[in-house]
Amino acid sequence: MNKVLNKQNGIIAVLILSILFPLVFSNNRYVLYIMTLAFIYIIAIYGMNILAGYTGQLSLAHAGFFAIGAYSVGILTTKAGLNFWLALLLAVLITMGIGFALGIIALRTKEHFFAIYTLIAGYLIYLLIYKWEDLTGGVRGLIGIPIPNAIGPIKFESPIAMYYLVLLFLLLSIFVTVRIVYSLTGRTYNAIRNSEELAQTLGINTKINKLVSFVISVSFAGLAGGLYASLVRFIGPEIAGTTMVFTFLMYLIVGGIGTLAGPIIGTLLFIWLEQYLQSFQEHKMLIFGPILTLIVIFYPRGIVGAIQSIMRNFRTRKKGSSKSHTTNTESTDMQSREV
Repeated sequence: MNKVLNKQNGIIAVLILSILFPLVFSNNRYVLYIMTLAFIYIIAIYGMNILAGYTGQLSLAHAGFFAIGAYSVGILTTKAGLNFWLALLLAVLITMGIGFALGIIALRTKEHFFAIYTLIAGYLIYLLIYKWEDLTGGVRGLIGIPIPNAIGPIKFESPIAMYYLVLLFLLLSIFVTVRIVYSLTGRTYNAIRNSEELAQTLGINTKINKLVSFVISVSFAGLAGGLYASLVRFIGPEIAGTTMVFTFLMYLIVGGIGTLAGPIIGTLLFIWLEQYLQSFQEHKMLIFGPILTLIVIFYPRGIVGAIQSIMRNFRTRKKGSSKSHTTNTESTDMQSREV
């Protein structure tokens, strides 16, 4: 019961801080923009975490699906003239449809072969965006993507309004992730991650479950991509590149793969580190590389996993010391009675 209360208190505290953040930095548009961008990346990384962290299938095409969501919104709003909200919905559906088609083929492979296949698929998505100039604008990209349309009296012209809009989608993504993780579906994904062969012997249809996990994962990427397009209002083919997917992966691994708080911790840590180390942008991997290597070696489940391990050890020692104290007290009482 105490654990549940502590988790609830932690969630409430983070939610209050997130709501109050724009009020503290209301005059700093740049800080609000960076925080909003971080929230968008977190949404995409939650999708990666469902597939890689909980199902055990590492997809290196995640940035490609992020780009599909972004370009779908860009093309549907600038060239087809659709309302942003309809374009965003269609972008998620398009991403899911392409993910479903790709997943049917990709999930015939396993482990590192799956990762290699999705890496190739992601690169093909990048090439398609880069070469199809009539539709995507090629290397020039798409310019002038509109901001979200007003909902009644609520307009999204200010950075604060965009911040709260993206925060709302982030909270929705976290809610969906939590519901999946603590459901029978989540336990099924964990069984597949731990041993696919054992899961099959238990009667689990691993192919269908992996495909559903893959489609859910890419839907998060498509949603994040659509929001990204409306925030930056300009997109280029580099968002589908390997640099982007390995950036997502780095954030996830450092924060804690297979943990609920990992995407948030890893993304916010690195996003703000990059801001403070802007003068070292060309050499940032010389700084981040050793950090990532040390975390992978000593804490495979990232910062969140390390904190959880420390807390478990602390509780175990505390229980052990309390039991030892109780035993010593009882033996002392018995000796005094015998005397």
